[in-house]
Amino acid sequence: MTTADAERTDALRVAVLGAGPGGYPAAFLAAERGLDVTLIDTAPNPGGVCLYDGCIPSKALLHVARLIREAEAAQGWGVRFGEPQIDLDALRDWKDAAIRRLTGGLGLLRRQRRVRYTQGYGRVRSPVSLNVERSGEVTEIAFDALVLATGSSPTVPPPLRLNSERVMDSTQALQLPDIPASLLVVGGGYIGLELGTVYAALGSKVTIVELLPELLSGVDRELVAVLERRLRDELHAIHLETAVTAIEEVGEGIRATMRGPDGLERTETYDRLLVATGRRPNSAGLGLENTGARLDERGFIETDQQRRTADPNIFAVGDVAGEPMLAHKASHEAAVAIDAICDEPTAYQPLAVPAVIFTDPEIAWCGLSESEAAALDLDATTVSFPWTALGRAGANDRTDGLTRLVIERGSERVLGVRIVGPGAGELIGEGVLAVELGARASDLGESIHAHPTLSESLMEAAQLFFDRSPHYIARRR
Repeated sequence: MTTADAERTDALRVAVLGAGPGGYPAAFLAAERGLDVTLIDTAPNPGGVCLYDGCIPSKALLHVARLIREAEAAQGWGVRFGEPQIDLDALRDWKDAAIRRLTGGLGLLRRQRRVRYTQGYGRVRSPVSLNVERSGEVTEIAFDALVLATGSSPTVPPPLRLNSERVMDSTQALQLPDIPASLLVVGGGYIGLELGTVYAALGSKVTIVELLPELLSGVDRELVAVLERRLRDELHAIHLETAVTAIEEVGEGIRATMRGPDGLERTETYDRLLVATGRRPNSAGLGLENTGARLDERGFIETDQQRRTADPNIFAVGDVAGEPMLAHKASHEAAVAIDAICDEPTAYQPLAVPAVIFTDPEIAWCGLSESEAAALDLDATTVSFPWTALGRAGANDRTDGLTRLVIERGSERVLGVRIVGPGAGELIGEGVLAVELGARASDLGESIHAHPTLSESLMEAAQLFFDRSPHYIARRR
């Protein structure tokens, strides 16, 4: 027994299954409280799907895509670059190096916090123990509390299940097997649009197929319209209300049969196909039947406001515990769960969970929409400041943006923020703070924002509520 183990002999034993953005913060926070922590994951270091196969590699590639687009746009500014030459091996190495650096850093932090790390597949045996299997060997781990943070996986509808290297899910697409001459992306959600724009910037003719009548269903339509106008210029085609009913491998490509809104079927052949039709929680096969924990009809683990399941020893955070499936939401839930394990008063009750779609332009939002506010019997209105009136946006030649505030009329409280434009994901943090703190429109409007910056759009939108914007005249709805 090591000295560290001896010091923790009487400490509460916490096991964390899954080392993604919900799991490793839970483990690290528990260790900071002096608990005896074991973190279990299949990867050699913490990070999870987000860091290895999702958030980080996709943003690295989106950064490259944005650079390519900006180089193209620079011709209109009097700066000309040559045609980009893509060294795919070097691009992969650069992306993978960033992942290794970040996961290695988490591994170092794990060791510094004296968190025990067990690599393998975990399955719960009882409300107080689980097994970890690796290479045929099984290790039993006893715990006083368990945090389930097993994440989610891509879903593939039955018509799109084909054993072919030419059919990719999001994980495989991020590995950049090649740059196909043509790519069919099935799914017009954020994953399909983000990856579609990456491959389009690298040189693929990208076609998006979406079953619903609109891209990014559920997102503010006016904001999506800004993005869609740009996408229709950059992508080969976008087909809405269109279903892919069958696929087959033919020669050097994938033949897809599609049925459009007219009910007629047609076939097209593409070099590759990307399935981006959503994700499902990784709750199957965890052994939850050996506990009191329950699943809902969609496979999410049911929890209370402390992220505690129906089994008092077991907690669940992140994608496996319900929507929204966002890394930062998982990290926040992890803190709530550890507080609960330590018997501290806590509850998961955020007013604003930010969401960002990292396309170009980005779309970001938090808090309530106008319709959501109305459903809560709140008398709300919206004010929108277009970036055509924003100095920094004009200087950047990117006036295709909009900042919208949802404001309660009587109290003037900021209920929600919606932004579309380059850098919207960075700007939304101020919106989250405003909503969480119950800021009024005057708080935003009278706070001096640096000029010229994109953040001024939040100040100007708030000033519009009082018809005091010096740069735009509009009446709120």
